[in-house]
Amino acid sequence: MSDPTVSAAVAKLYDTYPFPPEPILDEPPPGYNWRWNWVTAYHFCTGRKPDRSDIRILDAGCGSGVGTEYLVHLNPQAQVVGIDLSAGTLAVAKERCQRSGADRVEFHQLSLFDVDQLPGEFDLINCVGVLHHTADPIRGIQALAGKLAPGGLLHIFVYGELGRWEIHLMQQAIALLQGNQRGDYRDGVQVGRQIFAALPENNRLLKREKERWSIENHRDECFADMYVHPQEIDYNIDTLFELIDASGLEFVGFSNPQVWQLDRLLAKAPELIERSRTLTDRQRYRLIELLDPEAISHYEFFLARPPFQRTDWSADSTLLAAIPERSPCMDGWDSHTLFNCDYQIVHLSEAEWQFLKACDGNQTRSIQSILNEIPLELAVVRSLLNQQLILLSPNS
Repeated sequence: MSDPTVSAAVAKLYDTYPFPPEPILDEPPPGYNWRWNWVTAYHFCTGRKPDRSDIRILDAGCGSGVGTEYLVHLNPQAQVVGIDLSAGTLAVAKERCQRSGADRVEFHQLSLFDVDQLPGEFDLINCVGVLHHTADPIRGIQALAGKLAPGGLLHIFVYGELGRWEIHLMQQAIALLQGNQRGDYRDGVQVGRQIFAALPENNRLLKREKERWSIENHRDECFADMYVHPQEIDYNIDTLFELIDASGLEFVGFSNPQVWQLDRLLAKAPELIERSRTLTDRQRYRLIELLDPEAISHYEFFLARPPFQRTDWSADSTLLAAIPERSPCMDGWDSHTLFNCDYQIVHLSEAEWQFLKACDGNQTRSIQSILNEIPLELAVVRSLLNQQLILLSPNS
């Protein structure tokens, strides 16, 4: 398929089934995604709060505007631009943002490949679930890289082949049964649902659908996006880093880092953990996905355009001098029990709670100053930092 043919087919899918299908609200969306909050995303990537928040953000392949809406509300000083191929989906995005008061946004019906038509550069580019649906992801990521400002961040989400093995088989099965009706997405959804209804209970494809995907696939929009999409490229670690290397940007890290910890799989065999220390980072990532393929249905990660510097807080003296602030991405504050940035439950001790209380809105006090009043070990402060519960600024 040529680029125009692929683009037209993808646009037709999303005109038929605008995606994501989240309801439109007359208020800001609930909760948060810390990856879409410039302050927390920048801190995750660099170890420190950014110097400015009056930035430009691009939502590249914005779909029905679910992420775009969050980008506007989570970044009150930012100007946001959303682009997408589908006119029907963009109409939903515009209505969504208008009704929730997300008014610092403009939309353009534009391909990823034509992003150079937009003026200026962007400090944060969000491209979630898009590159793998293009005919040429390398060309797409290079186009986005060309619009990223120096020191800027690009957040990407693409599919992983190992965790989507059963999905890929079902996609092919539906296509075979559709025959010359392929491209009729409503027919594809109907065929797919008939297949799942007919398969034996112990069928691997059916079991995986029930275990992992069926709740979201209750909606036809999600089912169509997963099983009858006209264009999809899935990755493994080796092909993923071919894509990343082609961008010319710096790989900062996965934005779901807990998945990429080998300890969660081999903690019972410390001698194997020790052996793994001879591996490169990429070899270790490959080992993890080979050992736990079902967990890797996608990759989400940050890239950065140099010059890009990380702040090192490893020295106790440096950390003690830093100015801590409570992360804005936690739900349930100021309770002792709350949800953290990844919506996991955290139980705070009294001392941890008092420390976070002192960090709430803090702009001037150092960690040392706060610890002079609150009995908390510095190791516990490092734990709060590692959990993304506090953000740090150098004490200038």
